[in-house]
Amino acid sequence: MRKRDHNVLTNAASLLICGLLAGVVVAAAAFPAVAMSGLAAKAGAETFGALPKELTVARAPQISYLLASDGKTPLATMYDENRRDVKLADISENMRNAIIAAEDHDFYNHNGVDLNGVARAFVNNSQAGADRQGASTLTMQYVRMGIAYSATHPADVIAATEDTSARKLREMRYALQLDKEMSKDEILERYLNLAAFGNGAYGVYAASQVYFNKPPKNLKIEEAAMLAGLVKAPTSFDPTTKDGYPHAVDRRNYVIDNMVKTGAITQQQADEAKAVKLEVKGKRAPNGCVATNKNAWGFFCDYFYRWWMSQETFGSTSYDRERRLKSGGYTIITTLDKQAQTGADKAVRKAKPVTAKEAAMVAVVEPGTGRVRALSVNRNFKLDNPEKPKNKPHSDPKQREKGKRGNYPSTVNPLLTGGDGITGYQGGSTFKIFTIVAALEKGIPLSYTFNAPQQFKSEYIIDSSSPAACPGTNLYCPTNSGKKAGGVQNMWSAFSASINTYFVPLQQQVGAENVVDAAKRLGIQFRQSKDAEFANTKEAAHQWGAFTLGVSQVTPLDLANAYATLAADGKYCEPIPVQEIRDLDGNKLDVANPRCEKRVSTEVARAAVDAARCPVGDNSSTSKCGGSRTARQTKDIVDAPVAGKSGTTDSEKSAALVAMTKQYAVAGIMADPDWPQTNVKMKHNQPDGINPPVWETLRDAMKGKKRIDFDPPGKKISLGDQRTIPGVGCLDLDRAKSRISGAGFEPIVSSSRIASDCPAGTAAGTSPSGRTIKGGIVTIMVSAGKPSNGGGDDRPGNDSPSGPPNNPGRPPDRPGG
Repeated sequence: MRKRDHNVLTNAASLLICGLLAGVVVAAAAFPAVAMSGLAAKAGAETFGALPKELTVARAPQISYLLASDGKTPLATMYDENRRDVKLADISENMRNAIIAAEDHDFYNHNGVDLNGVARAFVNNSQAGADRQGASTLTMQYVRMGIAYSATHPADVIAATEDTSARKLREMRYALQLDKEMSKDEILERYLNLAAFGNGAYGVYAASQVYFNKPPKNLKIEEAAMLAGLVKAPTSFDPTTKDGYPHAVDRRNYVIDNMVKTGAITQQQADEAKAVKLEVKGKRAPNGCVATNKNAWGFFCDYFYRWWMSQETFGSTSYDRERRLKSGGYTIITTLDKQAQTGADKAVRKAKPVTAKEAAMVAVVEPGTGRVRALSVNRNFKLDNPEKPKNKPHSDPKQREKGKRGNYPSTVNPLLTGGDGITGYQGGSTFKIFTIVAALEKGIPLSYTFNAPQQFKSEYIIDSSSPAACPGTNLYCPTNSGKKAGGVQNMWSAFSASINTYFVPLQQQVGAENVVDAAKRLGIQFRQSKDAEFANTKEAAHQWGAFTLGVSQVTPLDLANAYATLAADGKYCEPIPVQEIRDLDGNKLDVANPRCEKRVSTEVARAAVDAARCPVGDNSSTSKCGGSRTARQTKDIVDAPVAGKSGTTDSEKSAALVAMTKQYAVAGIMADPDWPQTNVKMKHNQPDGINPPVWETLRDAMKGKKRIDFDPPGKKISLGDQRTIPGVGCLDLDRAKSRISGAGFEPIVSSSRIASDCPAGTAAGTSPSGRTIKGGIVTIMVSAGKPSNGGGDDRPGNDSPSGPPNNPGRPPDRPGG
């Protein structure tokens, strides 16, 4: 669009004179002897007139800013060139005057090309032995920079800056055209935003920050003069170096003197400005995830970077995506919740110092959106210096013998999110939730009872030499922690006490492939090759007997998001590290929107959560949790309705805990990423175990947040088809069993006896009494005869319907297997 009208005759004269002078000046530069020949002038004019008039300048690379979820707290900056465009109104008048005084006194008076300057250059360059003079105006310099930044090939960059007649002619032609199409202020604004000022600062905004730690609108005369002086030779006039400092002062004073000549300032102002000692207070802008606002936030930043690099929205190749991030000038509001992240950082380092082999890892996800609110691990996010390594010896003895160092205390590996060889850690009994989901989807209610033995002989085939095989067979025979019988359990109580010999037969009943499928739908990724082979083949998955016990590897982020899906009534949301992305023009990008879909029915999700309230010390109106809770303290510490599950693997090589409210799902895993087969036992409830970092993170995240209860599941999915249990009091045991089985239940006879009014050895009653699920287990209590004294009431009939006896099969608060 035309911004200023020029007199037609003036424009025509300018074009003609510039064409002639351009030819002569260029000739004078190269061949002084023929500079005044008519041939040179004619050739220059003809060439000049034939040049294209349109100049398209690509937007120069801009710095991208990452902010925390509050939209204010800096997280990181990413750039190829540290530049941020600003309006001329946000640049001090001192800076505008200084750049004109330094580079182009007549900027506001010429038509893009300074005819007097061209003539002076011609006369000077015609003299033998004289120093070469240029005649570039600010407009011509802007043209030169614009062509270079718009180049798509290195050769074009060279052509834009080489000292040739063609380059000078092109600059003049474009400068005249730009001067007609833009106002002087527009040209000046673009110039100041494009120019390089050294020390990685491009544009006046970055320069004022790097050298003076202030926005350009606040620059004083002496500061503006120094910056303006840098444009000519940023390296030679670098005030941050010993050699460059005196040159920077001299150049600054030269610009100040020229500001007097242009009338921008008075001589008194100049003298006062030159008397100020030059002090550089700023520093280079931090760049990338190794320079986040807080080092502990580097792992979240790295997750964001990897997410960005996976999004086709930002380009078809990884190169294109990285260039967009580092040059697109985006303002990115991430999902990092400062309150949750700070709590997590404090908690993991409280449990384990950064120098520990064990990694205490915590991931926080928001149910219903998939927004990742915190990622924390007791590590420094940085590369260890190979020249002067500070990392500790490798924890794997074989690697240590080779002289290798471990990835602690410093690493940039994606320990919490997976990738680059990080496949995760065994999640232990946290995986039992997937068996519950699959069972509920098959119509098996929470009240489903099973008499869990000390060891269960399954139908799963494994290597007969495995210690998990039944003696003399190739069948998988899992046991409980402590090798105790589980007793009669329902899903609530078995999940609460983490009874292995309840969940393996339950998985066998619903099909292990369906349990694996439930895990997939809830977001579990199988990054380890062997896990992927089992998970991606239905036949192999069907034989994955130990899957329900958490032998598959999982990252804290995947685990947190899986449980978050259930807290969100079965709505799965892809984990995402951003909540808003705006480009340089302020346009919001849709790529930051949550990506969610329904993957589990509301009723199934609510029932699974109801069972998950038991392990962490919580109860709903429908829960029947039994006496043992593997992470009982969670409820009291978080002080909110809470659900979750702990998990431990064989020999306690890893430990896990998930705890969630309606607002946050927190998953923690403690393991040795360098040596999965560690001989260090990972702990749970102890101060240096994984439980404290999880519940403390959740507690801190919930500060100031509303306490929202989980919605209870429906009666049918909780209790199933309830039937009345027939009375068997005083019947002989065979008749009692026949009556129970005839009513549609599975009878078992208790191995212990209780005092009752019935003859010893006969049935004293049942547990449960009243009603229970059709097909459920009913225990026949055996009478020991009448009590010998007036003791308490030990007669049956006092259990709640469907409530299992308190026989959890493991000591209270011991983590599940």
